[in-house]
Amino acid sequence: MLRTVNRVLTGLAGLALTAVGGAVLAAGAGLSVPSWWPWTDTGDVLLSRARRERWHDHGWWWPTVIAALAVLVLLTLWWLLAQLRRARLAEVLVDSGDGEGALLRGRALETVLADEAEALPGVARARATLHGRRTTPAARVALLLEPHAAPADALSRLTAESLAHARDSAGLAALPAEVRMRAVKHRAHRVT
Repeated sequence: MLRTVNRVLTGLAGLALTAVGGAVLAAGAGLSVPSWWPWTDTGDVLLSRARRERWHDHGWWWPTVIAALAVLVLLTLWWLLAQLRRARLAEVLVDSGDGEGALLRGRALETVLADEAEALPGVARARATLHGRRTTPAARVALLLEPHAAPADALSRLTAESLAHARDSAGLAALPAEVRMRAVKHRAHRVT
């Protein structure tokens, strides 16, 4: 939900900035602009001569303004690229043996990997996500361990069973994984 709202607001901000930029270009080119627009003539400027020269005696002012605007542009571009980047792998290329290959949905492999990891003894809950390239995916697995579970045993069974099955079923040479483990925390109960 939050991701959708973020993208809608990004789109609306982009449309508004495009409209304002287009209106500034239209006024600068001498085309007709709305009567309420503050710059209607080709000779109009954003900053008057008095405002530009207000800080003329301070040699640090304009380099600071330009540096701050450059940092703002770089941060905005970084944020925009972060919005376009996918957090999950949509599909995995599976070698079918006939030279063609097949596409496996990333969510399907994630679900199977998480379900098989949850079936391991000592694991209360598991979550898996795939990232990387579709020919060389990598997994991130989060395990919620029961209080009696041994983390080393859970990790060795996860790599020997769940990750090995996922790697073999997708026909991958390797399936590197980052595994994060936490223990279940139980609250104290009042006995009456």
